[in-house]
Amino acid sequence: MNTDSRLILLSPDDNCLIAGARLEAGTTLDIEGERLTLGKTIELGHKVARRDLAQDDKVLRYGAVIGHVTEAVARGAHLHTHNLASDYLPTYTHDSGHEFVHH
Repeated sequence: MNTDSRLILLSPDDNCLIAGARLEAGTTLDIEGERLTLGKTIELGHKVARRDLAQDDKVLRYGAVIGHVTEAVARGAHLHTHNLASDYLPTYTHDSGHEFVHH
């Protein structure tokens, strides 16, 4: 299916695309054969929903889960901190109580 060349699919399993250029609000794009008009500007490198996502759906980039959507997101919508929460778990803290002593 036809997808605008300004949108990059990093892995066939991904449900997001990456903006390969700054895409102005009002721009018309094809995503897998569906023609959509952007409601807001999407900056270079930001994520765009490849398909409709329901609240709590996992978001995959490079075929790996990077987070989940906090609300329903339509195909072609901007995925960012306003509707995407990270699922990364911290493996350390900066305030662990350990001090390093230089000898």
